[in-house]
Amino acid sequence: MGIGTNLKRLRNKTKYSNQDIADLLGIDRNTYANWESETTDIKSQYIPKLADIFNVKIQDLFDDDRKVEISNNTFDNKDNSVGLIIFNISDKAVIDNFNSKLEELIKGLKP
Repeated sequence: MGIGTNLKRLRNKTKYSNQDIADLLGIDRNTYANWESETTDIKSQYIPKLADIFNVKIQDLFDDDRKVEISNNTFDNKDNSVGLIIFNISDKAVIDNFNSKLEELIKGLKP
């Protein structure tokens, strides 16, 4: 997820329009719209202002807010067991913690 997607998500959360954000920044609406579509890059002078407008840290403008994505796709196996869970984890600390907890769980299941 790029900064444009994050800007759009944050703008929708705050119920601002493209024009509202452009007015707060003192820029043309098309300029802001191009940032959201990632057609053009954001000038660095506007990044702190965007963080202020959305009341987030600067890093939050760039981070992928989906640290863990879980898909549960089920299917029937020959032994009548059902299930497949796919984890897509993008944060190393979350991965390490998850792996540790999973290992503990597996050890607890062994006879």
